[in-house]
Amino acid sequence: MKFFVDTADIDMIRDLSEKGMVDGVTTNPSIIAKSGRDFIEVLTEICSIVAGPVSAEVTATRADAMISEGRKLAAVASNITVKVPLTWDGLKACRALTGDGHMVNVTLCFSANQALLAAKAGATFVSPFVGRIDDMGYDGMELIAEIRQIYDNYPALETEILVASVRTADHVKQAALIGADVVTVPPKTLQGLAGHPLTDAGLAAFLADWEKSGQSIG
Repeated sequence: MKFFVDTADIDMIRDLSEKGMVDGVTTNPSIIAKSGRDFIEVLTEICSIVAGPVSAEVTATRADAMISEGRKLAAVASNITVKVPLTWDGLKACRALTGDGHMVNVTLCFSANQALLAAKAGATFVSPFVGRIDDMGYDGMELIAEIRQIYDNYPALETEILVASVRTADHVKQAALIGADVVTVPPKTLQGLAGHPLTDAGLAAFLADWEKSGQSIG
């Protein structure tokens, strides 16, 4: 499973990338606005650090304007993935942009039927928002399982499942067990995957024993 990091924090992206933990990046206008920097400048820098897909979202709501914005975003770097919303206009824009040869991430997916439409429109990625579904009292991971089954039923559908709105380590685990292609996670969630109290306790015990031995390596 691929890990995308959901941030526009350049230092964090660089650090995680150097650790080999970043296969791509997802952004949106809100995330980039928090940096206080120019939108295109930030995207260009991220794309220079990460070789994999970097999602950049359009702000238009009509198909023609989405297509125009998407083409401008795609011109920033070869690894830009244009992010469009899962609306009829977004699907139309997706079809046009993928027809141009650009990667497209269809976002704000909340149903298996929507995911099927995104795949039919040629989306590179579809982004179901599991955390927001959980907030409504439903099981977001059930949606991931449904989409996985539908896509597996029809091998001609090449869209990758990009699990978004991930909030917990369990979301990541369940996505991997189901067979999702990608999860996009905040940096803290990604870093938290390495943590376990038994790991901490075991390391402390090993170090205490080593200190008692009076030896050193090197």
